[in-house]
Amino acid sequence: MKNDTRMEPIEVAKSYLSSFSKGDADFIAQHVDDDFENIHTSALGEPCTGRTTYRNNLNGFLEKFQGISYELEEAVADGERVFTSYMMRADVDNTPIEIKGVFLFHISEGLIKRRVDYFDSLTFLKQMGMSDGFGEK
Repeated sequence: MKNDTRMEPIEVAKSYLSSFSKGDADFIAQHVDDDFENIHTSALGEPCTGRTTYRNNLNGFLEKFQGISYELEEAVADGERVFTSYMMRADVDNTPIEIKGVFLFHISEGLIKRRVDYFDSLTFLKQMGMSDGFGEK
């Protein structure tokens, strides 16, 4: 994926989501702008700014979330804004997880400028056996 300004924003978002299944941090990071903003609404998310920082963070993320994939459930575009709902699947510490979430992207000139990730941390914690749903182990 190179900076392809001919790709529609929705195509960029779909390509980005599918890029995770390759497990290649460089390939994933090619989808984002130099000044990329990675925003998480979840308490467990780790926000960052910049392609280089994002790329470096991907190594640990891909190592922790083995075999990660994002199954696109729905995508809606409004100009440079793209909304996608997804099912994320991975193995974390030999435990299979499935988490539904939503990305809101701002995509311009073939690159993702901003990504806001909405997912429920409690779902992750419950699947990992770390919470009974009321904050107790």
